[in-house]
Amino acid sequence: MIQVDIPGNRTLKLEHLVLDFNGTLAVDGQLINGVKPLLQQLSQRLKIHIITADTFGTVKESLNDVECKVVILSPDKQDKQKASYIKRLGRELCVAIGNGLNDRIMVKSAQLGIATIQAEGAAAPTVKCADIAVLSILDGLNLLLNPQRLTATLRR
Repeated sequence: MIQVDIPGNRTLKLEHLVLDFNGTLAVDGQLINGVKPLLQQLSQRLKIHIITADTFGTVKESLNDVECKVVILSPDKQDKQKASYIKRLGRELCVAIGNGLNDRIMVKSAQLGIATIQAEGAAAPTVKCADIAVLSILDGLNLLLNPQRLTATLRR
């Protein structure tokens, strides 16, 4: 678990990290360099869930040595599937990271929503719904590994 007291805002008690794959952890189906060791570190503190359409069919192989649950979505209403997943886990216990339009509701539903703006770009509505926007997944994952950064960004 990661607990962060954010002055003037709220206390985060996070147990689940829910991530999109393509555009967030990977570009064109290839895991971004440096992601795997950060996920391995975070798996010691959070339960990691990768929820994806798996456009390139590479998610399971890419993350086979990371302790995580991989969920492959059906093609219809992926945004609602992702939001429903957050709800089942308990939104107050979740941090969600994504970039696509189908990540918008997931990012908004989680207790902490992070949008990544990388090579694939990010859907503007997803960025607007996020609590934090980062320019790299490495930055987003490091926020969780260094929670005082969350405090600095989210305090009022």
